[in-house]
Amino acid sequence: MTKGHRITVEQGTEHVRAVHNGKVLADSTRPLVLRETGLPPRYYLPPEDVHVDLLTPSDTSTHCPFKGDASYWSLPDAPDLVWAYPDPKPEVAEIKDHFCFYEVETVTAG
Repeated sequence: MTKGHRITVEQGTEHVRAVHNGKVLADSTRPLVLRETGLPPRYYLPPEDVHVDLLTPSDTSTHCPFKGDASYWSLPDAPDLVWAYPDPKPEVAEIKDHFCFYEVETVTAG
């Protein structure tokens, strides 16, 4: 890792949901929370909690020197809306095959 750059992954307790144009794409009470220096916390959701049938694999891939190579999925009106690391670096192995959305909402009881 680069000096001063940190990544932590922990089991979250939040109830998070990914919604696009009123359609629920994911709903999870067991997100992983990834915190990375200089970036907002990101929720990585288990594949069982994501409606992968609504997503189409994209040709896009990106490389992060700290996490590895990411693959992306899209909706017809939202390219590359979600990503995952099928083979992450050992330091963040927990996020393997978990999906991350650019925007999620935290669901509160009540």
